Amino acid sequence: MDTLLLARLQFAATASVHFLFVAVTLGLVTLLVGLQTAWVVTGNPRYERLTRFWGQLYVINYVLGIATGIVMEFQFGLNWSGLSRYVGNVFGAPLAIETLVAFFLESTFLGMWIFGWHRLRRGVHLALLYGVMLTAYASAFWIMVANSWLQNPVGYEVRDGVAHLTDFSALLSNPALWMALGHVVSAALLTGGLLMAAISAWHLSRRTPDHALFRTSLRLGLVTAALAISLVQGFGFAQFGPVGALQPTKFDGNPEADALIADWTARFGAGDYLPPVLANVGLGFMILIGFALGLLWLLVPLLWRDWIIRLRFPLWLIMLSLPLPFVALILGWIAREVGRQPWVAYGLLPVEQAVSPISPWLMATSLIGFTLLLGTLAVTNWVLLARHAARGAADPALGRPPAQPPADDDTRPEPAFA
Repeated sequence: MDTLLLARLQFAATASVHFLFVAVTLGLVTLLVGLQTAWVVTGNPRYERLTRFWGQLYVINYVLGIATGIVMEFQFGLNWSGLSRYVGNVFGAPLAIETLVAFFLESTFLGMWIFGWHRLRRGVHLALLYGVMLTAYASAFWIMVANSWLQNPVGYEVRDGVAHLTDFSALLSNPALWMALGHVVSAALLTGGLLMAAISAWHLSRRTPDHALFRTSLRLGLVTAALAISLVQGFGFAQFGPVGALQPTKFDGNPEADALIADWTARFGAGDYLPPVLANVGLGFMILIGFALGLLWLLVPLLWRDWIIRLRFPLWLIMLSLPLPFVALILGWIAREVGRQPWVAYGLLPVEQAVSPISPWLMATSLIGFTLLLGTLAVTNWVLLARHAARGAADPALGRPPAQPPADDDTRPEPAFA
């Protein structure tokens, strides 16, 4: 067994699973802010019920997503000690900021929002949800700052065999950052929008008594997903030029690749400096899924006079398309991360120098344990989401008045009659 291969497989499993949680969290919280804002502005109880229903699904995904993030953080110290030792002074700075944002600010705002129902003024309660959304976006931003530095190391110098940060502003102006950030954020909005549309479509296909509620969320989710897929395509194709310039070996046929490989051979020794075919395969299938999801725009006109519900088959198309953005997220992650191999930090630190010097058997044990743990968290998340989504919006636990028992509580006193 190869320690390096096992370490890469383990990080691929943990990072990709966590990435799916992040996409749902970022997409749903944006839609949730829109729903609660509509409730506060209009006072319409329909938006309150929708906020409670979708908020409950959001909280489930957030809590289990935090658990997967904690699991993933162990990777750097356990399996990639060479990365921490050599570039930790630079790479660790944005990760430390992200930790403060996600585990302190975002979690604090969310906790106050969850327990602030019927205890805080509506405006204050809404402001807390805005705080959750803004810190979620800030968390995604700092993660992408760290990842973009691995894609294109900037603002550093090597002293005594260790990289040191010399220009913090260079991290924020990294040309590998902004288009990729827009691509990730729009992909999260696509995922959240399609998830909302698919769950709403499922309820509408079963002739739910909450027809008006899920009609509203279907419209919101579908329009959001349609707008987001256009942004995904725009930010995605806009990256080809900058990425090709920053990483000449990533795409086939780049004339600058040969000169760069010759320089690397002189500095690091002979080796295979071209990324695996898997990177281009992932990129190709991701693009195909992006074009397929572009057909969501054909369903938007069917919202007129509820033809999308009357015809019924568009509802099934929406439900069947739900796995596609999740598959595309994994493929996009493969294209970005595998495409810079064999480097952890492009042109600076090869993966074989970053992996921890531990035995293959210990790494295999770690791989099995972490994979089982992440798989359990992922399955638990989707089971809970499916169970609570299927219950409908009649009486979600989130936001229920303290004195109000559950709708199916048999302990409520019988009404007294004169």
